[in-house]
Amino acid sequence: MVTLRRGQWVYSQGDEGTGLCAVIEGALRLEVALGTERDVLIGLAPAPAILGQARRVGGGPRILTVRANTASRVLMIPDDALDRAAAHEPAVWRAINELVYAQLEQMTRLAAHLLIQTPRGRVAMRLLQFAEGDGAPVSQADLAEMTGLSRKTVNAHLAALEQTGVITRGYRAITLVDRAALERIARG
Repeated sequence: MVTLRRGQWVYSQGDEGTGLCAVIEGALRLEVALGTERDVLIGLAPAPAILGQARRVGGGPRILTVRANTASRVLMIPDDALDRAAAHEPAVWRAINELVYAQLEQMTRLAAHLLIQTPRGRVAMRLLQFAEGDGAPVSQADLAEMTGLSRKTVNAHLAALEQTGVITRGYRAITLVDRAALERIARG
């Protein structure tokens, strides 16, 4: 079990060591480097979540940079530990394949939604994606980056959503007041 401070790295894109990372508490930032100049936040992984890849089932170097979005606790499961577990329980590899497939499906659907959504629809979709109960613990800056919009534009959409009674804004969190309305906006 590893305890992380906000901003602390878990692993970097291109790292050779692979394995799984289970988020027990907190949330992790999932970032992709585009060239040497820019890292793009593509998502958050709040607890409980498992992410990563295993070299044995076709994985290569890490494809994401992962760091703590908030103070977090994670369980790191390296490839050699997965090999030892699979020696006693061969279904481990099937479960990992299912995990990888689910992550690929989620990212493919996200890409498709982001391509067809209006800006307000992208904001609504991401709020719903990170909703925990009636709240979405995401900052406006992170929401802007994950929707491909400026922070000013996201703020304007959030203000409009708040004015119509769909959400309320708070510090690093947004309360979903009318989830059904937000879902209609996300569907377009």
